[in-house]
Order: sequence, then structure tokens, then C-alpha cells
Amino acid sequence: MPIPWRSSADMFAQILKRRGVEPDAVRDVPAAWDAFGEFLQIEIAGIEASENDGDGFIVQWGRWDWNDNQPALSFGRQLAVTEVGEPDERYWQPEYWQVELQLIFREDPAWADLASLGHQDTGFDFDEVGPPRTAALERICRFLDLYPQLAAIWRAEPICSDLTIERAG
Repeated sequence: MPIPWRSSADMFAQILKRRGVEPDAVRDVPAAWDAFGEFLQIEIAGIEASENDGDGFIVQWGRWDWNDNQPALSFGRQLAVTEVGEPDERYWQPEYWQVELQLIFREDPAWADLASLGHQDTGFDFDEVGPPRTAALERICRFLDLYPQLAAIWRAEPICSDLTIERAG
């Protein structure tokens, strides 16, 4: 049964906790990734259909102003919410919201050159829930393993983490 889009961050938090991971104190990146994979398989109500890019996910890494330029890795699920505004209006568009788990790391020579990779994310994937999404998650893992910096940060212990749901863009 689909969950309401507004409950999506709470559901992700429940999955993390069920796996022994505190959303604001993640210490195990693979465990957080497994929880993210489970979260991505949950149907969400109040969003565009997958064929309209209503439910996608992305993995991002880098250093950003909002985290004091510390090395970071994030897992995000973007939702095109249809339960806002007036869909009958001529120029109506869904609102985009993102559920994001951001992991912050200590400085380390193994990933000091994250910016040199030439890209800072996997790009959005909009494969539908079920086997297509499972296959997409596996492709992303293989992609991340190709880069020593990303493989190293994946094995590291975050110093802090934060789970949010915010309007995107």
C-alpha cells in the first residue's frame, strides 16, 4: 500500500532505525545504502507516475557551502508532488520535493580530490519500483566502485548525518 508523500522521510527514518542506523548518527555507509534501497522500493502516493519522472533517485558527493565544504555523500529520492496547487490551471506543474540522507566525513587524502572526478552525482534515475529499480541500484553500485575516491568514502565512517525532506529547486 502506498504511503503519503509527506510521510516519506519518516518512513526512511523507520527503515534506518529498524536496521540499527540512527538517521542523525549514521556510522555505516553500506547499512545506510541498504536502508535507502529498501526505502526506494516503497510506493508513494500523491506524486506523478514513474513514466512522467515522478519518482527518482540520485547519489551525490562533493563539498558544498551548506556543509562548510566538508566531504559529503548523499542519497536522495526526488518526488514530483501532484497534491499541491491547482492542477486545472493552464501552467500548473508538480512541486519537486527531495528526501535526502546526507553523510559528512572527516578530511582524508583518499578523497581529497573528489572535485577532480568531473561529476558530482550519478544523475537521476527514474526506473520504476520493483526489479527495474533494483537493477538501477546495482548499476549505481558498480559505477561508484569505478572511482577509488568514492569507494574509499563508501568504506569510511561519517562524522555526522542528516535526514531531511525539502522542496527541491
